[in-house]
Amino acid sequence: MQNKSIYLKLSLFATGFSGIVAEYLLATLASYFLGNSIIQWTMVLSTMLFAMGVGSRISKLITKNLLANFIYAELALSLLVGLSGLIIFSSSSVNFDRMAVYVVSFLIGLLIGVEIPLVTRINEMHQSLRVNISSVLENDYYGSLLGGVFFAVVAIPIIGITYTPYVLAAVNFSVALLLFFKLRKTINNSIRIMVLQMLVGLILVFGCIYAKPIELYSEQANYIDKVVYQEQTNYQRIVITKMKNDYWLYINNNQQLSTVDEYLYHEPMVHAAVVAQGKPQNVLVLGGGDGCAVRELLKYDFIKAIDLVDLDPSMTKLGQEHEVFVALNKNALNNSKVSIQNEDAHQFLAETNKIYDLIIIDLPDPKSVELAHLYSKEMYRLCWLHLTANGVVITQAGSPYFATKAFYCVLKTMKSAGFGSIPLHNQIVTMGEWGWILGHKSLNQDQVLNRIQNSSPGVDVKWLNKSAFKQITEFGKPLADTTNLPINTFKKPILYQLYLNGTWELY
Repeated sequence: MQNKSIYLKLSLFATGFSGIVAEYLLATLASYFLGNSIIQWTMVLSTMLFAMGVGSRISKLITKNLLANFIYAELALSLLVGLSGLIIFSSSSVNFDRMAVYVVSFLIGLLIGVEIPLVTRINEMHQSLRVNISSVLENDYYGSLLGGVFFAVVAIPIIGITYTPYVLAAVNFSVALLLFFKLRKTINNSIRIMVLQMLVGLILVFGCIYAKPIELYSEQANYIDKVVYQEQTNYQRIVITKMKNDYWLYINNNQQLSTVDEYLYHEPMVHAAVVAQGKPQNVLVLGGGDGCAVRELLKYDFIKAIDLVDLDPSMTKLGQEHEVFVALNKNALNNSKVSIQNEDAHQFLAETNKIYDLIIIDLPDPKSVELAHLYSKEMYRLCWLHLTANGVVITQAGSPYFATKAFYCVLKTMKSAGFGSIPLHNQIVTMGEWGWILGHKSLNQDQVLNRIQNSSPGVDVKWLNKSAFKQITEFGKPLADTTNLPINTFKKPILYQLYLNGTWELY
């Protein structure tokens, strides 16, 4: 009898482990497909906890064959968790990804909610109520802690998002097998359970074998062009597609660049900043792991050193090693002038003692709270502290047309940090109208504007000339009312809401 109690507690430990990892996994997938990680993590975890409550309520309707029903729940959980990735990836190809994420989250939570009361009731004949409740919950919570560590340290960085569900499925499946073979003498319908175990095992094996091809097929359905590379890193999902002889880079389903016209983005950003500063010698690039901004900087002999700080080592590795990017950036990230560090941009600025002449911020759009922090007044004040007296900062700022209020919020925020700031923009064929905000530490807005409009690139460029310098600094009236825009700060990161409320349906 004591052994039976130990097996039950072990099963709760395993359930707690796989349950928490499943929650994190589904929240990660939801962030990838649906965006806005804070909302997705909150809603997925809340949905699963609510479903656990519903499952607990349902469990009281089970009055017979408690152990057999627990094993059925474990087998169902192993099947659902194991196939969760395939279900969500497949549903994304037919635009049902939002429904799939929350339906799967609810069902997994429901099964976990059924299991815990069942184990408690099965174990009540072996321990007093006081000890029983304590030990059941204790093992479930301990398993959750191990699951959290496993997800952060092993699941995403080593196993990957494709095969982690099958590891979780194996945990639940093993629990079902252990309980069945150790306690089968007390179980009715043992032949039915054995057949069901064999069927679930076969499905999981075939699912694991064909997981990668199915995932690639489902991913391909999200893109018009052929997917030639995909990777789920610790921080984001990177996809490269190809059409004819050109390539597109996507991060979390959002286009970052195309080899067709990336120079229409990188030339205005880099060369406007260089001429605004004068002759920068030490440059910091935050983001820009593709290496294209660094390529443009290396055209200037007076630039002595470039520090590139990008959070994701997988992205900088692509910039250094992938044949498409090495050709595109002219092997810039392997130049002796370039030093690469993989860490958070804000953390780097907060900790470094280095001073720069120019800081280029080439980060993803501020579509989440985490990213909005990198476009805040506090971030720009950090830039101020790490710039020389004649220093310049420039940041990509999204679209002045599709997210007008967000664009001008960045402008207002940079001005609030003390910079003489101006907006810049350019039409990029594959992305539409895009913009940047440039701030000068010692010149005012009119002086910066005059310097850029009266300059011409002194290096070999593909598109930019003196007329283009004037063109990228000229704007009509904003397409939205920007008179009362707030400043984006750490405490009130309003920028991401302004960005998401843009007219992206026209994009």
